[in-house]
Amino acid sequence: MHDVWPALTCAWERGDAVAVATVVETVGSAPRAVGDSMLVRGDGSVVGSVSGGCVEGAVHEIALDVLDGGPARLARYGVSDEAGLQVGLTCGGTVEVFVSRIDPITFARLDLVTAARVEARSVAVATVVEHPDADVVGHRMVLTATAADGELATPRIDAAVIDDARGLLAAGRSATLTYGPDGERRGTGLRVHVTTFAPAPRLIVFGAVDHAAALAEVGAFLGYEVTVCDARATFATAERFPGAHVVTDWPHRYLAAERDAGRLDPRTAIAVLTHEPRFDVPVLQLALRLPVAFVGAMGSRRTHEDRLRRLREAGSSDVELGRLASPIGLDLGGRTPQETAVSIAAEIVARRWGGTGRPLTQLDSPVHAPRTTADAPTDPPVRPLAVHTLQEAR
Repeated sequence: MHDVWPALTCAWERGDAVAVATVVETVGSAPRAVGDSMLVRGDGSVVGSVSGGCVEGAVHEIALDVLDGGPARLARYGVSDEAGLQVGLTCGGTVEVFVSRIDPITFARLDLVTAARVEARSVAVATVVEHPDADVVGHRMVLTATAADGELATPRIDAAVIDDARGLLAAGRSATLTYGPDGERRGTGLRVHVTTFAPAPRLIVFGAVDHAAALAEVGAFLGYEVTVCDARATFATAERFPGAHVVTDWPHRYLAAERDAGRLDPRTAIAVLTHEPRFDVPVLQLALRLPVAFVGAMGSRRTHEDRLRRLREAGSSDVELGRLASPIGLDLGGRTPQETAVSIAAEIVARRWGGTGRPLTQLDSPVHAPRTTADAPTDPPVRPLAVHTLQEAR
């Protein structure tokens, strides 16, 4: 729903009805992720995508029927299905799409979601996409960490979904949950899609260097809220880092303050690019003890070995050091700060989704591997050997 949100809120505020189709399940190779949406207006115009073109035509027909008074519907498309072949789903996977009508009557509390987003508060929308009782399908609930508005079905179902949805909310993840018909933890028959709207994940870059400027730009492009921190006021200026939040402070002191303020979470990525032990060691020692998604440091292999020695002397354990991505980045063979930034960003993305970092031509797995945000690893996988050519030269 994120990708169609501006169009959805504009229609809702005008009182117009739209149909929203959301990917709620994928199996095998699928072109879009769980949570991706397509919005269809009453005039037939479209915003967003649920398949990159494969099944849009069929979903569009369902959306128009829903807008014309038809029931909310869960549609399944697979290459082995006759329907899948008719609409051209040839990528080899299966995708399930839930299509429902949204207007001020069917989703009266959309304003709660809008308000939370404006205030940068995490909020989730839970929607029943499958249930033996057709009247329950399409029911929605809006949840925050402390409140829930709306009823899905029975108190037992509501309690189970609230509990699980808040876990997803805390992690900033979306997912489709499965229960028994009355919310039983074991069983099938009831599925609820939870769309989480969380503030943008953070990318904190320590070291106001040329590589940091390039990484800040790439990080913003990927949707991160970027902070650049350096103790040297001469280099840490807004002019050098447009679009990033620039902080002049000692890295470890700033990171400790952000930790104490609760502004770090399991999606946060930290990149240390300073190349100076007096900055690197204290901030890395702290960062490696935090429950964040990624901690990396730039430098040659000689710098890396010296950094490990200093960190051990400062009290870092082998387990903590095992979390450190150093030298940072995937081996792309680049030279410039911009190419270095791409290699660093590529490793952050690979860690987030459990990618190998290898060329797709060397893999037999599906190009579009199953990837819901609920599957994003909380602990980084074993990191492939990676060193950037420019770093090696240092």
